[in-house]
Amino acid sequence: MRFGKPRDPRQIAEFEYARSESLLTNVLPAAIADRLRCGATQVIADKHEDASILFADMAGFTAEASQTSPVQLVEFLNEVFTVFDQLVERHGLEKIKTTGDNYMVVSGMPVARPDNAAALVRLGIEMLDAASRLHDPHGRAVSIRIGIASGTVVAGVVGVKKFFYDVWGDAVNVASRMETTGVPGRIQVSPETYTQLCHQFEFECRGPVDVKGKGKITTWLLVGAKAENVRTVS
Repeated sequence: MRFGKPRDPRQIAEFEYARSESLLTNVLPAAIADRLRCGATQVIADKHEDASILFADMAGFTAEASQTSPVQLVEFLNEVFTVFDQLVERHGLEKIKTTGDNYMVVSGMPVARPDNAAALVRLGIEMLDAASRLHDPHGRAVSIRIGIASGTVVAGVVGVKKFFYDVWGDAVNVASRMETTGVPGRIQVSPETYTQLCHQFEFECRGPVDVKGKGKITTWLLVGAKAENVRTVS
């Protein structure tokens, strides 16, 4: 949203209100922003029993960053994240944050949805496709790893002046490990996510993977949607 220069007290008040509303909706999920607008005075913290988390990361980004000027690097990340943001919005999901080249999305929170894991897998498929069409500042194809896990999480608003919405829990940690131990150009999922989706999507068993803090767990790599479950997101 672009704001023009206010000319009188009423316009100044309207300007400040519009700016605060824009900032609120950009920082927080709509459902959480609505609770703040309604005068929520207690700490906003919710437990979600059935949610899924996605992490995506660019393979080789550290080496890429060392070979790229700051301006080129920021422009490149902005291009990639803008594409991802559009996909997240299209699928009705919630982007939580970016850290460096790491991109985090959640499903099933703050509003529950029974297809939370499937929704993230569909998003992940489109993210892989979109990334394959992009090139880094040196003309090289972009390759990303995606990890997804499902389970119980806690989410809430932290901070006073520079507040933000974040998510915590074992499922978050596992999703992060699914990404870091993943394969470039593939989606790796946890056993819990696989159990939810094995009737909708084809997977191949990767076998035991050493996951920090969890030991060895069996993970699965997405192959694609089963024919009877292919759908188009409009």
